[in-house]
Amino acid sequence: MEYIAHIREKDGTIQTVQEHLEEVRKLSEQFGEKVGVKYLAGLAGLLHDLGKNSDEFKNYIQEAIANRDNPPRRGSVDHSTAGGKFLYQRFYTNPKNIAERLAVEWISMCIISHHQGLRDFLTPQLTSNFLERVSDKKLEEFENVVSAFFNTQMTEEELNRYFDKATSEMEAILHKMKKPIEISLFIKYIFSCLIDADRSNTRSFEENEQIKEVYDRHLFFKNSYDALMEKITSYSKADDAQHPINILRSKMSRQCDEFAVRPSGIYTLSIPTGGGKTLASLRYALKHAITYHKERIIYIVPYTTIIEQNAQEVRAIIKNDSNILEHHSNVVENEVEDENYDINKKKLKLAKDNWESPIIFTTMVQFLNTFYSKGTRNVRRLHNLTNAVIIFDEVQSVPIKCMALFNEALNFLYTFGKSSLVLCTATQPALGFVKHRLLIADQTEIVADIEQISSSFKRVNIIDQTTPLGLNAKELKQMIHACIQNADSILVILNTKIAVQKLFNELDSENACFTSEYRLFHLSTNMCSAHRKDVLTDLKKALEARERVVCVSTQLIEAGVDISFECVVRSLAGLDSIAQAAGRCNRHGKDAIRNVYIVKSSDEVLTNLKEIKIGAEQTKRLLAEFTDNPDVFGNDLLSPMALTRYFEYYYKQIENEFDYPILEIGNKLFNLLNDNKDYFGAYKHKHGVSFPLVSRQSFATAEQYFTVIDHITTSILVPYNEEAQNLILELNGDVDIRRLGDLLKKAQQYVVNIYEHELKILEKNGDIYCLLHGNIFALREIAYTEKFGLDMGGEGNWSTTFA
Repeated sequence: MEYIAHIREKDGTIQTVQEHLEEVRKLSEQFGEKVGVKYLAGLAGLLHDLGKNSDEFKNYIQEAIANRDNPPRRGSVDHSTAGGKFLYQRFYTNPKNIAERLAVEWISMCIISHHQGLRDFLTPQLTSNFLERVSDKKLEEFENVVSAFFNTQMTEEELNRYFDKATSEMEAILHKMKKPIEISLFIKYIFSCLIDADRSNTRSFEENEQIKEVYDRHLFFKNSYDALMEKITSYSKADDAQHPINILRSKMSRQCDEFAVRPSGIYTLSIPTGGGKTLASLRYALKHAITYHKERIIYIVPYTTIIEQNAQEVRAIIKNDSNILEHHSNVVENEVEDENYDINKKKLKLAKDNWESPIIFTTMVQFLNTFYSKGTRNVRRLHNLTNAVIIFDEVQSVPIKCMALFNEALNFLYTFGKSSLVLCTATQPALGFVKHRLLIADQTEIVADIEQISSSFKRVNIIDQTTPLGLNAKELKQMIHACIQNADSILVILNTKIAVQKLFNELDSENACFTSEYRLFHLSTNMCSAHRKDVLTDLKKALEARERVVCVSTQLIEAGVDISFECVVRSLAGLDSIAQAAGRCNRHGKDAIRNVYIVKSSDEVLTNLKEIKIGAEQTKRLLAEFTDNPDVFGNDLLSPMALTRYFEYYYKQIENEFDYPILEIGNKLFNLLNDNKDYFGAYKHKHGVSFPLVSRQSFATAEQYFTVIDHITTSILVPYNEEAQNLILELNGDVDIRRLGDLLKKAQQYVVNIYEHELKILEKNGDIYCLLHGNIFALREIAYTEKFGLDMGGEGNWSTTFA
């Protein structure tokens, strides 16, 4: 008898379980081979849908297709347990060694979790989600499921030989592993291989297309490198090529090229702000990818603003848009993971991007989510981070609570994933003072004589104008008015969106004496990325035309945005943030020295912005030391010596935060994924025996509490312009999988992420509604303004209102 894995929506064609398992096995092997887990990953693919070899599931899926408007009861058929249970019963009852035990534990965990996300081996309640599924749970048709497998898929002897190959891989891994956290990361990697293989094969069947063969990446990287070198050559012939700043930029770019022939590793690139970091790092990445046959180049940046700018810069040189992916945000939030046949949820799962493009730009949030967030949506991309060149732009932006998790993810990608990782920033954090350190060897800075080069890039004076009580919006306006006398362009960066709006409104009010004389600009994350991009374009044009400009922004403008003002005012924050803000002042050294003022804003409430608050306190400490003895810091508050001292102070204040403490359960997230010693010890104390498994990670518990940003956010699609409005209209209809994938990619640039309390206000006001059967939130136009973006007061000014 043939059992059903999937039924194609368009024409009712059946994909059998035998076909699906075989095809997913092959894809999983292909993904797993990159890190030496070909057969471990293949075993997961081979058995993941074993439970579909049953009359119960066959009847279930046929009924679901026949009655889409009234499908069978949610959760009525469990098809993911059988494969894990089968593996556990066959190979775990009498294992030969620890390698066999771990092989069963890892692969069975991936199989039983492939619809919901990884479960807990050991829970906070000192039970085991894993054993409840693979040992305790009874499955009515289990014997028939197993018989069908051996009758259609492979013989018992073939399975034994396959398992032996997987066990051999496990033995090799055990010889190389040094830390328990690596167990978690290997399981997540294998899980990623399974999820992507399963989704890719299912999509291929649904669209009735073969998975496309990968084109020649090596040739693409070589052509891109040639195009880049042609561009760099043109710079050397420009009229200002001999400007001191441009000479230094050229020197650092050459050093990146020369360094690219070194083997894979974790390196630092400390190019000063305005030093041509984007193209220099691209030069390293392309040459290194060509030399060592890397599969992709990935840029990880702190803000979506930088994605837009850097991707545009790279596209202008490479001129191959189809091979460059920008991943801003997940348009679909709060995905419900279950085993039910829901065609709309199925489309969403299959439509999501898996980061297979050769050049990718994404954010730190998306990178960390790939390793540590719940469910299956993000982890699908993890395997594509191996055998890659990964550039971390503004690496100091890693949230402190994620520091240990971030470092161990990088160590895994280097040690096992054969990736090269470049920590790229003008303000390198003092990594030697961090727990769970990166595996950085000596002499890993790509740019030689970095202190001398940094001093040559000095273009600003830092002037401390902080006061104990701080300045309110009116007082800040007066200060800006004074600065206007000596500068035609002023950038003001404050720490909160509320403070930014207050100051903007003050400057924009009728009694502001220079309103007609200056063009005012506002930037914040209340605006979608397309909106911010348009504002930045207009702002740059105004600056190039020598118009008088005042821009009031949150900190999103200070990291990597290629823009230059004659004066910068920065609200007190960490010294690294002040250094980044200073990089927007006199950026190209056209003037001798310009001023950057540090102020304190009384309109800011930093109670919930702990890292900014502590950073500001340590900056004040350093400002006092600099005033007393500037020679210690080379008479420059932004010198490498000053920044190193700042990070020492800062990390000392928050060193207890590095492992992601979870107050609700009195544990640390890092520990849950590492040795989990607290729960392991408590289990023995409670039950009188040791925990029966080798693996003890609490995946589901860790993922339940993991967020990169402290407060949970929800993505809202906003009707910023005509394209966004048309996207919303189309997503409100019935869309096929291929078109849905394209729409979700386009929609990323029209997303605003909002906090839970903001979501409740919008819901109460009736300013949001659902698309795609409740899976996407969209904002009504009345709640989005041209000036500020998201407007909680609901006074938008666009013309079309959606019903």
